[in-house]
Amino acid sequence: MKNYRILLYYCYTHIQDPEQFREEHHRYCLENGILGRIIVAQEGLNGTVSGLKEDCEKYMHDLKADPRFSNTDFKIEAYEKHAFQKLHVRVKPEIVHSGLQHINPIKKTGVHLEPEEFKKLKNQQDVVLLDVRSNYEHNVGKFKNALTLDIENFRDFPEKIQELEHLKDKKIITYCTGGIKCEKASAYLLEQGFENVYQLHGGIIKYGLEAGGEDFEGKCYVFDNRIVVDINKVNPVTVSRCFICDTECDRMVNCANPICNNHVPICEKCGWEMEGACTPACKEHPEKRPYDGTGYYQKQMNGYNPYKGLIRKV
Repeated sequence: MKNYRILLYYCYTHIQDPEQFREEHHRYCLENGILGRIIVAQEGLNGTVSGLKEDCEKYMHDLKADPRFSNTDFKIEAYEKHAFQKLHVRVKPEIVHSGLQHINPIKKTGVHLEPEEFKKLKNQQDVVLLDVRSNYEHNVGKFKNALTLDIENFRDFPEKIQELEHLKDKKIITYCTGGIKCEKASAYLLEQGFENVYQLHGGIIKYGLEAGGEDFEGKCYVFDNRIVVDINKVNPVTVSRCFICDTECDRMVNCANPICNNHVPICEKCGWEMEGACTPACKEHPEKRPYDGTGYYQKQMNGYNPYKGLIRKV
């Protein structure tokens, strides 16, 4: 029974006091059974959380009841358990690290395309699909014929714009996992002189949920303990290969060596043989984490105290 829900969402809006909001929102999540990762900044809110169906419905209702977040678009997926083991609510300078803090997507961003609109436009001759995600994400799955960039993190995106100069006469449609990176990526393209800029509203996840995921090849990397999810219900194919044995494989693993923590496809057989490591050296590393067959490891707290500023109930 899939009694739980996974919510992926973001909202660009002004939060006057992010620290105060963090404390209040963290308390709310603890009291209502919500786990996951939430980023708070003056520019808005970005979260991936999980909880029981009724708890998630309450969370969405209560968040949207706040005028600041009334336009939040939730991507909702059913699941059989929590997709997280812990709750992290952190204040950061940006809700997605881009280095483009001067850009305000509320004022100007690429034209939003709903999934069905995107489906109609994506194969037109004058259209370029631009994947703005990192290498480890698009290596396991991307749209057919999409242009990918060699970037390790989204903050590297601005440095790659010069590689796109020859496409200024095309319609550029950016896409990412849930839509948040595209808000700033498309806005930055406009700032740099690109004129026909669009974005897939709600990202790959919403496209899969609402339009069947046609022509998304491989799987979509997600930031919870599922690691990757199926998107395409129409014409699915596998595009990645096992990092170790080179057989066809779309099973993503985080290397068990925390110093490496490489995100690569590793088949189940090699996963167990290598104990979740991506190389023999990583397998022998003294800090290697125990492998449970999933290749997912909860992030370290790094000094983060989930109860900071909260009064524990007796």
